[in-house]
Amino acid sequence: MSSFDEMDAFERAPLSARAMQARPAPYLDELNPAQRQAVETLDGPVLMLAGAGTGKTKALTARIVHLLNTGRARPNEILAVTFTNKAAREMKMRVGRMLGETVEGMPWLGTFHSICVKLLRRHAELVDLKSNFTILDTDDQSRLLKQLVQASKIDDKRWPARMLAGIIDDWKNRAITPDRVPASDGGAYNHEGPRLYAEYQARLRELNAVDFGDLLLHMVTIFQRHEDMLGQYQRWFRYILVDEYQDTNVAQYLWLRLLAAGHRNICCVGDDDQSIYGWRGAEVGNILRFEKDFPGAHVVRLEQNYRSTPHILAAASGVISGNQGRLGKTLWTETEEGEKVRLIGHWDGDEEARWVGEEIEAMQRGTRGQRPFSLDEMAILVRASHQMRAFEDRFLTIGLPYRVIGGPRFYERMEIRDAMAYFRLVVSPSDDLAFERIVNTPKRGLGDKAQQTIQRIARENGVSLLDGAALAVEQGEIKGKGAGELGRLVVDLARWGRMTGDADMTHMELAETILDESGYTAMWQNDKTPEAPGRLENLKELVKALENFENLQGFLEHVSLVMDNETDDGGAKVSIMTLHAAKGLEFPAVFLPGWEDGLFPSQRSMDESGLKGLEEERRLAYVGITRAEELCTISFAGNRRVFGQWQSSLPSRFIDELPEAHVDVLTPPGLYGGGYGAAGMGVSSGLEQRATEANVYNSPGWRRLQSRAAERPVSQPRESRNQVIDLDAVSAFTLGERVFHQKFGYGEVIGIEGDKLEVGFEKAGTKKVLARFLSASDDIPF
Repeated sequence: MSSFDEMDAFERAPLSARAMQARPAPYLDELNPAQRQAVETLDGPVLMLAGAGTGKTKALTARIVHLLNTGRARPNEILAVTFTNKAAREMKMRVGRMLGETVEGMPWLGTFHSICVKLLRRHAELVDLKSNFTILDTDDQSRLLKQLVQASKIDDKRWPARMLAGIIDDWKNRAITPDRVPASDGGAYNHEGPRLYAEYQARLRELNAVDFGDLLLHMVTIFQRHEDMLGQYQRWFRYILVDEYQDTNVAQYLWLRLLAAGHRNICCVGDDDQSIYGWRGAEVGNILRFEKDFPGAHVVRLEQNYRSTPHILAAASGVISGNQGRLGKTLWTETEEGEKVRLIGHWDGDEEARWVGEEIEAMQRGTRGQRPFSLDEMAILVRASHQMRAFEDRFLTIGLPYRVIGGPRFYERMEIRDAMAYFRLVVSPSDDLAFERIVNTPKRGLGDKAQQTIQRIARENGVSLLDGAALAVEQGEIKGKGAGELGRLVVDLARWGRMTGDADMTHMELAETILDESGYTAMWQNDKTPEAPGRLENLKELVKALENFENLQGFLEHVSLVMDNETDDGGAKVSIMTLHAAKGLEFPAVFLPGWEDGLFPSQRSMDESGLKGLEEERRLAYVGITRAEELCTISFAGNRRVFGQWQSSLPSRFIDELPEAHVDVLTPPGLYGGGYGAAGMGVSSGLEQRATEANVYNSPGWRRLQSRAAERPVSQPRESRNQVIDLDAVSAFTLGERVFHQKFGYGEVIGIEGDKLEVGFEKAGTKKVLARFLSASDDIPF
């Protein structure tokens, strides 16, 4: 727009808007040129292509502030969508700080799910629901699907309900309703998937319930079928802002496109190089085709990095450049060069954990030539959760404090689920799944037969299980102690429901009343197991958590949407987490262990998704490297125990994609034994070979193996399945000698028992073989 056009538009604007546009905007002075361009380009579609650590949250927040400060939009006219509640809270706090005042009246700043919950409660009747519908968690969803599978007489051992849950979740992520399942998916779940999907949705409506996928799916359906409703929200949401756009699935993408079709003032912020959630439905194609979806879109690249050193950025750029499906950008920084990315190989996973533990302690003391690092400043990021065990065992041994991020969640504990089932049933009496969970918890003398009677009566009368229970008691269908207990439960639930509207009782007091009067608290007080005291403490913590919410329903929605465990005792600890869990975080020092082909990149990802899977794995490597601010260490092991089995592997192909000028290979003799000798494994030249040039057979792990072999006592004569061991034979081989086997390949002799040798093979692990089947490696031509 020319300066003349801008002046003309300014003079045509209302007086209030012209006055607001003249207000000072100090927040703009804190932005770099690219950020400021993204903030000030308010009209039309904008893609903010923001690399790792380039201040995208700052720019996105400044854009919201700019819309408010200039009067372009009122708070309720801005739809700002994030993926996590934490990101939404941070954004709201930043907006307040930039404006210098408390932000009120921004009802549409939140996650996809939390915003869709609000919309769906307003228009639930359009999809045959009531406004007080229940949001099922994954446990309740699995139980419901299992009931449907069993009712269809399907072998749930061969076709488990969790498989069906995954298929249905995938359909919902792709915005596919039961009547639109494509023919190509007709064979899903032994050709029963589409039918069971339809039955599942019908059952959810009977229960007045939804699952997570429904929140987006129902709103997409409402907007597609009711143009007047869509037009109303298109007018209301004058500006749309979306964080982490590369992580959107098809349903989220359609929802956004429908809303943005009005004013077309949509600003999406994302990084195609950090799209790592394809396994849960994210479509990197959404961000790659943004300019096609929104013709005339303005693309702003944020490339100045404020997090990492030049060496770290160069290493990350070198790896990600191997991907073909990307828009492309070059990260740069004004910070000092710092240390190169460090690369080191180890004999096995335990050796890797030992070295990392010692390195962390040395860095904590500041004896590695760097500044001292706090434990809180260091993180270990693994590709798969099973890698954590070696580090946990090692850290426990040496007394190194650590925390595992992403472990068992508070709200997934049994006692918490039980308590929340009571709360859910009080808020929504038609929640049959909650009723089934608590009807005999604590024990009320209601066995399987009594519960089947309740279900039969409920079906015959077309009512909920709670109403069915009331009819069963009234008609005398339940006998003995169970009848009195069930009748008391029905009366109590009705009374607790009325108490939700009691102005003289807080919802925290109501929660305590429910747990006490139901007998649930007493059940754990009378329990003598070691776990009981902890469960009672968890229940107290649950009631305490209610203080942050206005009512029980708000709390239950929060638990369903968040399920976040953020407890911390305040002490400094090393963080251990998966690479997926680390996205959005940053640490001064990062360790990236397990860079071996098959583990990282994941063989499963490559087998299932081919090149697409490999590119997502490479993006995961990029995310891992860019979590580091000052120091990044990449390591691999020649041998690793995976699910109880030793496996040997080659270094990750991503290692050779690292630019050598920015990598320091640690090769002091005896530090590690990759087990790959260049001659034996045929390792190519470059970083992989340099990382394995140390004295392999002088590593601590190798010396331990030699020591154990030397100390092994001579066993008594025994027979193998096919051969008699000649204990008197003198072996032609010696301990530590390198040998070759036609099937198992190259290895080293680590034990001698007559003419039977124990050999540590590079690819096949440890085997016991007869000497006559081995050759000295020197005799094998290359």
